[in-house]
Amino acid sequence: MAKGRETDVQLRDRLADRLGERATLVQFSSAFCQPCRATRRVLAEVADMVPGVSHLEIDAEAELDLVRELRILKTPTVLVLDADGQLVLRATGQPRKVDVIAALGKAV
Repeated sequence: MAKGRETDVQLRDRLADRLGERATLVQFSSAFCQPCRATRRVLAEVADMVPGVSHLEIDAEAELDLVRELRILKTPTVLVLDADGQLVLRATGQPRKVDVIAALGKAV
């Protein structure tokens, strides 16, 4: 199994009970990260706007094993997962709402 597929399976298994019906926005954050707060607002707004999309925020410091497995190097990092929990897009930094909506277009 390829490393990317293996990581997808591990992520999907860990988040299985929290995946959105159509897509999931997974945000890796840290406590003192100012852009993480703005990212949280943007992702929550988009998840509220688009039916079947959920937003999960993961504390990078509390989930170091997962952070290492996924090679998360900075916060915020956002993963867009499709309905099956497959990784569709990965981005770092504070996203714009329009970019998140466009990324969801690839996932649903």
